[in-house]
Amino acid sequence: MEIAVIGGGSIGLLFSYYLGRKNRVTVYTRTEGQSEAIRANGIHLLKKGCDFRAGVNAAPLEKWTGREELTILAVKQYQLQSVLNSVAERMPGDASLMFLQNGMGHVKWLSELPVKNIYIGSVEHGAMAIGDHSVSHNGIGVTRVAVYKGEAGPIKHFTEMELVDFPVEMADDFRSVLIGKLVVNAVINPLTAAFQVRNGELLDNPFFYEIFKDLFSEVAMALRLEDKEKHFANIVSVCRKTSANSSSMLKDIEAGRQTEIDGILGYILEEAEGQNIDTPIIRTYFRHIKGKEFQRGASI
Repeated sequence: MEIAVIGGGSIGLLFSYYLGRKNRVTVYTRTEGQSEAIRANGIHLLKKGCDFRAGVNAAPLEKWTGREELTILAVKQYQLQSVLNSVAERMPGDASLMFLQNGMGHVKWLSELPVKNIYIGSVEHGAMAIGDHSVSHNGIGVTRVAVYKGEAGPIKHFTEMELVDFPVEMADDFRSVLIGKLVVNAVINPLTAAFQVRNGELLDNPFFYEIFKDLFSEVAMALRLEDKEKHFANIVSVCRKTSANSSSMLKDIEAGRQTEIDGILGYILEEAEGQNIDTPIIRTYFRHIKGKEFQRGASI
């Protein structure tokens, strides 16, 4: 299968490595320098103390034409609009696109895309990019995908590859796929970034844990979660499994980068306001992270 991956960050490199073991993959990157590094060295995956390599093609984003059987967009949510704008004139009507962004703020843009097939995915792996062509697979999870528009055919092969340590599951409803990940991100990401701690400390510190529960309660209310106990147990499980990891939002804050807070807590704030629900804890941590972005010079 011919697959394009747009984005040379941690998730883009992770997907390119695993998919590149059984498919013809081209990674489309922001810079020619990164493309050259990937073409010359392949993608290196660091996992359990071992170094693995997969050979893939690479090119700068302006070379993408959408002619691959599947294009996976693995950029941050705040980068997505500019990426879509830059490729709009080259986007063929019969393209098949898969979106892997955190949060739900980007969903409103998808209905406007004049393409045949659109899929939405949720990634639960832990990964960290190391340089231009290496990625550390820190936590093995699952990727869940669902149809947003069109036919399931192009992603059927994607879900049946049976790659070791890279399971993919097909879901019936894209909203349930996104909501599950959104709830996890809405609690773990802003709190770890605000307190500057690893994931596990949210459970181990009794005072942080009380805030953890309070924030979840507001998120559950704003999103009208039907099975709150199941969602809460899932957040705790993710926190335990990734206890030694730093969240992506904490990494972004430490590096002075923009975060995905707008598409996570910002989206939930809009949902709450639309229902006249007051969410002071969500609002406080949304402003806290925006303030940290401003303080560290990230784009806002």
